[in-house]
Amino acid sequence: MSTSSAPVVSLQAPKDVSLDDLETSLRQMWQSYEIGDEGTSATRATTFSLLVYEPDGTQQCLADLGFYTGPIDGISGSRTIAAIKAAQSAYGMETTGKADQALRDRLHQEVQTLLEQDKASITNLRAAVSRSPDLDGAGIADAIAASNPCRIITLCPTVGSDEGVQAQVSAYCPVQKRGGSTLVCCEYITLRGTAEALERIGGIITALLIPELPKFVWWKATPSPDYGLFQRLLTHTSSLIVDSSTFAQPEADLVRLGELLDHQSPIADLNWRRLAPWQELAAEAFDPPERRSHIWEVDQVVIDYEKGNPAQPLMYLGWLASRLQWVPVAYHYEGGDYDIRKVEFVGKDQRRITVELAGIPTADWGEIAGDMVSLKLDSTNPKADCCTVLCSETTGCMRMESKGGAQSCRINQVTALSEQKTEQLLGQQLQRWGREMLYSESMKVTRDMLQLAQQATT
Repeated sequence: MSTSSAPVVSLQAPKDVSLDDLETSLRQMWQSYEIGDEGTSATRATTFSLLVYEPDGTQQCLADLGFYTGPIDGISGSRTIAAIKAAQSAYGMETTGKADQALRDRLHQEVQTLLEQDKASITNLRAAVSRSPDLDGAGIADAIAASNPCRIITLCPTVGSDEGVQAQVSAYCPVQKRGGSTLVCCEYITLRGTAEALERIGGIITALLIPELPKFVWWKATPSPDYGLFQRLLTHTSSLIVDSSTFAQPEADLVRLGELLDHQSPIADLNWRRLAPWQELAAEAFDPPERRSHIWEVDQVVIDYEKGNPAQPLMYLGWLASRLQWVPVAYHYEGGDYDIRKVEFVGKDQRRITVELAGIPTADWGEIAGDMVSLKLDSTNPKADCCTVLCSETTGCMRMESKGGAQSCRINQVTALSEQKTEQLLGQQLQRWGREMLYSESMKVTRDMLQLAQQATT
């Protein structure tokens, strides 16, 4: 039987405040709700702080235009998706629920048009628009607030002239359980300004992360080691969370992540979590005693993924190589229809290993860019019992089987998991913090092989 999170209601609608009065406004808000008319009370949560760096601005535009009435938290759950669909429908676009560049451009245009027509503030604009189609979905923000009450700070960098930083506070609470008299609520702080303006108040931002509680930063952008605010947050967080499936330049950005991990930075990648089923099934294939020693005979690897973002196969290859003690020695980009990349390693006893990564063109991408499609492990030694084929149950094993020899392989299908969606993975990640050694060791190999590519082009 499916379950859903408790509905979340607004305790305090978004309210503009000055930076100097942020904490005072929040404190007064909680004091006013200590005891309600019917003996109920509301208290601030005390589990952890979550800071979201949201460079896209889509959620804010949807709110400005009245499509979205929830917290500006940068979390794209079903509530935000419902708002996107409503906007797409209103503007005569295909209702995919995904915010592409065409929709973002239209939203920015509509906000600017309304502001110029009315010469009003964003606050007055919101008050003038009464639609709330986003209520068709209960967002993941609701789910996180309901199960893990917290303080969520959202940074919304804007493009344009530097006019300082605008601040808003609000609070949302899960509906109380039957018989309960206290609401444990999540407070939201939204800060808007240019990247430079946000960097100037870096000290104020880190001070908003409650000192005695775990602190998470969800950086929904390219890792930016040269950006002062990024560096400041990295030193003040229990875990900095990224999602490499959204990286604009995956290879260069993965190198940056690898370098940050070398400095013991507490970084987690939601896209790494999506590899778990592929890792587990590959390991299980060599669990039988009669196959166990044959793992060292593997010297041919083919990985197929949805063309577009190679982050998943690159990290998976880093994991495989780190477990089998392979050292990368060459990396070649061949391109073509399948965006071919070839990597060479040296393993135990100087064995040469060749790997091919192929981006499979697909007309119907899933929610995640660059999901792995299939994998084949094999050997040039015909006596080795190591041939293993893994493939997504949604695509099947046809391409791997067409390469020949699959009849002697161990074949397994990887089941699509709903919990691999970004919002579910984020909820899981908020239960853990610190460095993960397996991820760090795998990313070291991924970084080393990608640096070979960089050296080849210099």
